[in-house]
Order: sequence, then structure tokens, then C-alpha cells
Amino acid sequence: MAPRLIINADDFGLTPGVNRAIAELHQAKALTSATLMATGAAFEDAVAIAHANPTLGVGCHIVLTDGVPASPPERIPTLLGPDGKNFRPSLIDFVQALLRGKIREAEIEHEAFAQIQKLQQAGIDVTHIDTHKHTHLFPAVARSLLRVAERSSIRAIRYPFEQSWSLALDHGNRIRRLQVKLLSRLKANFEHQPQIQNQQVLTTDATIGISATGNLYGETLHEILHAIPPDGTFELCCHPGYNDRDLDGITTRLRAHRDIERTALLAEIPALALHPNAPRLINYRDLEGLQAGSQLASSQRT
Repeated sequence: MAPRLIINADDFGLTPGVNRAIAELHQAKALTSATLMATGAAFEDAVAIAHANPTLGVGCHIVLTDGVPASPPERIPTLLGPDGKNFRPSLIDFVQALLRGKIREAEIEHEAFAQIQKLQQAGIDVTHIDTHKHTHLFPAVARSLLRVAERSSIRAIRYPFEQSWSLALDHGNRIRRLQVKLLSRLKANFEHQPQIQNQQVLTTDATIGISATGNLYGETLHEILHAIPPDGTFELCCHPGYNDRDLDGITTRLRAHRDIERTALLAEIPALALHPNAPRLINYRDLEGLQAGSQLASSQRT
């Protein structure tokens, strides 16, 4: 059996250029999924693109740092930065507050639900959830989001960890690889959350491309794709876009590299389909079918 691969673009709704890249890549069969930012500057444009491309799986890219909340400030005070209106601009500040117990899980849950509701009220069939900066690898965020997923009837969440075979490719700078390796200590906690254990909320076997964020060049992408094991379900996390005037007005460390990722995906994904045992491209909506098939096969063996 060939492996299964979800190719997911984060930051859908960030700018019209990011949205255009996602639409073009999906139509070129080089992208299967995207996660939409509820308070992104180009949210309405992204919603229109999602409705025009029904085969594109659309999840919710939940933002808890470096962004604008969907909830009134008075409902989520422990999530806000110094201005009392926006989230903490620094991921480090967010993590420090989280680890010190200064952020209430109830507020994470409230804000995540508000962001998901905004997508659902816009007619988006939300396939899954993930988080900006992968904040749900921390237990307090994972717990909150898994509760929200159940409450919102969302059946999947990103697995926010890379596997050893992917890390062994040594993509990304040394500091980022070290951070990813250290944070992998949280993997067992995530895997033992009840919603994951009982498969009420589904996930993949691993996410690839996390350590390569900002370094996903054509050669890098080629190496990752051709190192995928012969069986399993994986997500490739990427950030394609157009480096244009709209992006100049956004706070993001990924600028010119969005063009590079878009070009790399356009070249490498169609070429991958020509190889023996090429991954079957799916989106998160397909995980339920895979689960049902696995359960049927298991029952037939017993």
C-alpha cells in the first residue's frame, strides 16, 4: 500500500497573494489542504476561494499569538499582550506565560471556538484544526483544542511533531532542529490525550516540513518527499504565497521564501506522481474513510 500525503498550506487568509498561491497550487494538483485564519486580513477572499474549490480541504489555523483575536478582549484577558487588544506578539512570551500558569485554558477554548465558528458561519466545512506556530504541541493548548474539536464536530487535528527519519535529513538551521527535537518530549502527552486515544479526533502519523520551515527549497522538498516511508499517513506543512505589497504590511518572517515554496511545490509534487509507490494525495476529510477501512479490515481478520 502506498503512503498517504496531505499537503497543507498554513496562513490561508493572510493576504490575497497567499490566497492566490493556494488556489493556483490546488488547481495544479500540488496542494490538497489549507488552514484558514479567522481574523486574517484576506479572510473574505479566502472564503470565496474555498467555495470555488470544493475539493480543497479547509481547516482552521487557530491563532493564539502574533495576531488579532476573534473574541471580545474582556472574554480572554490572559491571552492578550500589553495593549490589551491583541495577542502577545512573541511566541516566547506566550510560552512563558503558558508554562507559568498565567493563561487560562477556558480562555484558549473560548477563543478557539470563536475562530472555528467564524469559519463555519461563513459556510466552511472545517476539515481539521492546527495552530499558528504549532502552539498545540503544549499540553494546555492541546487539551483545550481537542475539547473544542469535539464540541464543534471536527474530526481531525494536526500531529505537531516530526518523526526521527524526517529530522535526520537535517533540514532547517541548527537552532530550529534542536528546538524541534527538544519539543518532541511532549509527544507522549499529546498521543495520550483521550480524544486521540479513542480516535474521536483523528490525526496523521507525523507532520513533515516543520524543521524545514523557511528552508523548504526545491532540493529540500525533493529529499523530504523521496524519504517518506512506504506506508503511513503524513502531512507536509508549507507556507506558499506571493511576496507582494500586501505581504509588506504583514508581520511575518516568511517573505521571499513564500515564492520559493510555491515554485518548489509546483515542480516537485506533479513530478512525484510519476514515481513508483508515490504517495496518494488526500486531505483531512479522507482520514475518516481511512479509519473506517482499517476498522473493517481488522474485523474481517478476527
